[in-house]
Amino acid sequence: MEVENELVWYGKRLSPKFKQLRILVISDLHYGNPYCSIKHFIRTINFVERNPDVYVFLNGDLLESSIKTSKGDIYNQVGTPQDQRDWVIEKLMTIKDKILGVTTGNHESRIYGEVGVDLSDDIAKSLNVPYRPEGMLFKIQFGSGNERHVESPYSFWSYITHGYGGARTKSAKAVKVERIGGWLPKCDWLAMSHDHVVNVAPDIDFIPDERGTENGMGFLVGKITAHRKMLIKTNSYLKWGGYAEMGGFPPSDLATPVIYLLSPQSPAWSLYPDKPKKAVKVVV
Repeated sequence: MEVENELVWYGKRLSPKFKQLRILVISDLHYGNPYCSIKHFIRTINFVERNPDVYVFLNGDLLESSIKTSKGDIYNQVGTPQDQRDWVIEKLMTIKDKILGVTTGNHESRIYGEVGVDLSDDIAKSLNVPYRPEGMLFKIQFGSGNERHVESPYSFWSYITHGYGGARTKSAKAVKVERIGGWLPKCDWLAMSHDHVVNVAPDIDFIPDERGTENGMGFLVGKITAHRKMLIKTNSYLKWGGYAEMGGFPPSDLATPVIYLLSPQSPAWSLYPDKPKKAVKVVV
C-alpha cells in the first residue's frame, strides 16, 4: 500500500471464464454536500453487487471535505470530513473485492494540504486496494484464447486520474483527457473526472510492428497498426443547485458511464462490424 512518487503500473488478472468485463469509474460523489444524490450512488453500488462481471475504480472527490479556506459551505455539509470518510468506507465495503484502484481528488487534498492527513489513503487501506493519488495506470487481464493460445488472457491498459482546473464548455473539459491520451498512447481507455460532465470520444494511435521484414535492399519494412482508445469524462453525483447554480455551471449527469471491455467471445461482440483483436465500448 506504499505510495510511489514515480509513475508505476498496477494490474490484476481476473477469471479466465470472463468473456467481457464492465468497468465503472466512481468519482465526484461529494458525500457531505447537501446536494449529493445518495440515491444514485446506492443504485450504482447495488449494480456492482448484482453483476459478477462489473469492477470499479475510485477516482477522487468521494468526500465533500469542506474547510474554512475552501469554496464549499462548511456550515451546511453533512458531518465532519472524518464522518464522511467513515460513511463512504461503510458503503463501499460490500464491493471491496471488486474495486481495482483508488486515486484522490482536490476535495480530499484540501485536508492533506492543511494537516497532512490523506483521507483517500484511509479509504484505500480500509478496502485493501492499491492507491496512487495522482493517477493510476492499470493492466486488466481476463478470459482466455487470446492470439489463439488457450491459456493466454486478453489485456487492457487503462489510466485514471481525477483531473484539474476549471472549464465552462464541454469541449474545454474534454480536451483535458485528450492531452493525457497523448502521453499514454498505448492505453485502451483513459478516464478523467472533476468536471462533472460526461463525455466520450474515440481516438486513434499508430503503433509500429517492431519485427519488420527484409525488403531486399538491406532495410527493414514493417506494418503500422491503428490502435483505438476511448477518452472518457465521468459523471458526478451532485444534483444542480448551490455553488453550481450560483456559478452558472450546467447540471451534472448523474448516470455513471459503463465501460465495456470486450473479447471476441463476448455476447456484445456483434456491436462491431469489423474484427479487432479486442474492443472497448462505453455506454452512457
